[in-house]
Amino acid sequence: MKAVQFSRYGGPEVLEIVDLPDPHPGPGQVRIVVHAAGINATDSKLRAGTLTFGAKLPQTTGSDIAGVVDEVGEGVTDVAVGDRVFGISDSNAGAAELALMTFRAIIPRSLGFIEAAALPVALETATRALDQLGVTSGSTLFINGASGGIGSTAVQLAVARGARVLGAASAANRNYLAMLGAEPVTYGEGMVERARAIAPDGVDAALDIVGNGVLPQLIDLAGGSRNVITLADFNGSQEHGVRFSNGYVDGHAFHALTEVGDLIETGRFWLPVDKTFPLAEVAAAHRTSETGHVRGRLVLMVG
Repeated sequence: MKAVQFSRYGGPEVLEIVDLPDPHPGPGQVRIVVHAAGINATDSKLRAGTLTFGAKLPQTTGSDIAGVVDEVGEGVTDVAVGDRVFGISDSNAGAAELALMTFRAIIPRSLGFIEAAALPVALETATRALDQLGVTSGSTLFINGASGGIGSTAVQLAVARGARVLGAASAANRNYLAMLGAEPVTYGEGMVERARAIAPDGVDAALDIVGNGVLPQLIDLAGGSRNVITLADFNGSQEHGVRFSNGYVDGHAFHALTEVGDLIETGRFWLPVDKTFPLAEVAAAHRTSETGHVRGRLVLMVG
């Protein structure tokens, strides 16, 4: 099968399309013919070597996938050959013609493969953070970095829970955030003051998605470090006593894959795909991801 791989750490230019042996599912796994694979910020960090999780070179890439089941492993009863599914590729090997999955769900009927491949990591990450922050009906939540894939997801999931959401992003994304159900707050100097202007008593919780050094302000806005979670600022979390949410350590929230269907089918959840790329242009997809100016998600078209 064709798959994306890198044999050295570096920029997007280290990514190659190579031939690898076809994988076969073990107990609890399914194999899918991949139709689409999402691009995540973590993909670039793994490729650059700034995150390794103990993996050795060469490495494959790609977590988010959507496609059609063509083999099932022992004990699998939730899906069958021919089902359209989406979820997380095992061993971070989703940018390929075939991939194995343990965490998966049936694709909601109204979604295509490209839209479905945009969802899994964003869904899991946002749900895990909201669960850890205890966001429920009546909560007021501030999201720093609300217009990207995870931010857009967190906004809508929090609104669906009945929370009030203040979303920080660039001025160009104000209308987009309002459409998702958030009250927009513009990035930059004075951001917290602008948030207090519409929420004078502060907020119950704050979620930092971009890691741009604002944890002290978020702690003040949310009434203490215990009410703040960061997904991007590990060093800042250590310095300021803020929880750094990491699914490898904290436990995952893949239950979100099966739960989101009702929200999608009732029009309460939508995650835009900003741009698509053929598999052969995976390096260009990584370059676009690294600009930090993506609204929604980037997706590779595989089959």
